[in-house]
Amino acid sequence: MRLAMGSVITVRDIDPGDKAWLRQEARHVGLSMEEYVRRLIHDKREKTEQRLKPSEVFRRHFGPERGVELPPRRRYRNKPVSFADDGEA
Repeated sequence: MRLAMGSVITVRDIDPGDKAWLRQEARHVGLSMEEYVRRLIHDKREKTEQRLKPSEVFRRHFGPERGVELPPRRRYRNKPVSFADDGEA
């Protein structure tokens, strides 16, 4: 994994209450606000990447390990619609 050094992001119009909370939380854990935000973003990204798909959750609760035999996965395709010309308008 290659990180771009010197990447900068500027966030404007942060709510003063949010900024005060951020400053307090960063101070509480002994980090700069900048490092604290980096860690918040990193933690959120990791949690998002580990999130299961709905099909994986379903299989975890209802799969063969739980005594439920699931039908094989099928793909459904849209069939073209055809209109019979019966002469009515």
